Amino acid sequence: MEISTLTTYHCLAFVWYFFITYSITRVRTEERPSEVFLYGGQWKYLTVLNLVLQAVFYGVSFLADVLRLIKKLRCAKCVISSRDLLFSVLAFPVSTFVSIAFWTLYTYNRELVYPKSLDGVIPLWLNHAMHTAVLPFAVLEILATPHRYPAKKKGVVLLGFVALLYISWVLWIYSVTGEWVYPLFALFSPAGLAAFFAGSLAIIISFYNFGEFLNRMIWGQSKFCF
Repeated sequence: MEISTLTTYHCLAFVWYFFITYSITRVRTEERPSEVFLYGGQWKYLTVLNLVLQAVFYGVSFLADVLRLIKKLRCAKCVISSRDLLFSVLAFPVSTFVSIAFWTLYTYNRELVYPKSLDGVIPLWLNHAMHTAVLPFAVLEILATPHRYPAKKKGVVLLGFVALLYISWVLWIYSVTGEWVYPLFALFSPAGLAAFFAGSLAIIISFYNFGEFLNRMIWGQSKFCF
């Protein structure tokens, strides 16, 4: 993809995610269903944190494109390194996990992750923007430009560390409120919940590996342009 076209795409993607993040934060708390508690606000949900992550990623990508356009190649290399790390370790695996995990659980029993009462608060289009569109955006990014992946051990450790931070946040919220962020968690015993978290971590690492595989299949090992 030409750099000017790529710049336009990344700019539009950034604006889109900024708009979606703004839209979800504008949902009025007084309209929330009884199942949704206030502690932690919107920031207790992985879906919302992912929207912020995607906005940051596309903002960094847009900056990298602009620096390449104006021939600031030394600065561009530094920003591109940050862009690639963000995409490989977080943006692709987290967005893929959010979309697939949400719709899998939603199909099984939506009350476990997205109670029907939320339909009166969050419009259908916004639900799909948060949980559906994130996956094609992630795949399109791989098709649009190559990304340099870190060493496997480094990538997995960084992803695992971020996942553990979120799990710690979920457990902290439960310790303070006695309520689980997602009703699903209330179904498990402590051992079962630990197994669920471990399984989820294994799945998100598999998405990391899948992203690396797609990137290598499409772009090979050497097509990294600055």
